Amino acid sequence: MEKIRIMPKDHQWDWSMPVPFSQGWKVGNLIFVGGQISADRNCKTIGVGDIEVQTRNVFENIRKVLNEVGADMKDIVKLNTYYTFEGEGEEVTEYWQKMTKVRKEYLADPGPVGTAIRVSGFGAEDLLIEVEAIAVVNE
Repeated sequence: MEKIRIMPKDHQWDWSMPVPFSQGWKVGNLIFVGGQISADRNCKTIGVGDIEVQTRNVFENIRKVLNEVGADMKDIVKLNTYYTFEGEGEEVTEYWQKMTKVRKEYLADPGPVGTAIRVSGFGAEDLLIEVEAIAVVNE
């Protein structure tokens, strides 16, 4: 089974050291998209403090990786969402609804299965969300 490494030219972060990681892999009819964040080419956070802006950028990054191998957002079957938020109660619900509103702009109905994990933080202090995806395409 052929494996295709996915590294969109307009979507590569300038890591402080060389790393062997890929943005995604296409293996047969499966596409694995690595964790996408809201950052520019210099790893500076885009949308500091704004979960809607960051979520939109993350999903645009996922779209870029999928498009590189001829897939699109409707092909996503699984999402893992990692997010950080310090609030409690109703604040968490409002925050989650902001993320969901943006995600619904990108996902087919019915949407993929998903897992959401609240984390205490990310490698970059200003990041609020990271999403990885699995897609299936017809060959």
